[in-house]
Amino acid sequence: MKAKSTLWYTVYSIIGTIFEEAALVAIVLWVLPRFNIHIPWWGLVILMVALAIFSYVSYRIGKPTLVLRPRVAPETIIGSEGKVVTPLAPEGYVKVQGELWKAISAESELEAGNEVVVVRIDGLRLLVSRKEKLDSAGQKTDN
Repeated sequence: MKAKSTLWYTVYSIIGTIFEEAALVAIVLWVLPRFNIHIPWWGLVILMVALAIFSYVSYRIGKPTLVLRPRVAPETIIGSEGKVVTPLAPEGYVKVQGELWKAISAESELEAGNEVVVVRIDGLRLLVSRKEKLDSAGQKTDN
């Protein structure tokens, strides 16, 4: 799966921080003096540095979440194909869509490495059956 580009997030974060800093300067230099509140220039610098640090920390926390796959309802996994990780006799583990799931075989025992299809989901346990392979004529063959 190709990683998502986060360049747009970086650009928006930089532009947003510039606007936030400009708004802070405007408030300190024009709005607060109207209420007879005067902040010295070094106070403005400290406020701007603090805002920049806050924006950077927020950026660093938020960026990794952009590359995560969206979480959707577990029912969407039904019909997905996977591979047996530990033998299903009848219970074991399968890997489906890159995630490890506890599974029960709907049929006989399945060995590690067999390909399976998810038939049903019950809580956090999958019911799987052997993936049927088709020959060149489109006929089912035994696995």
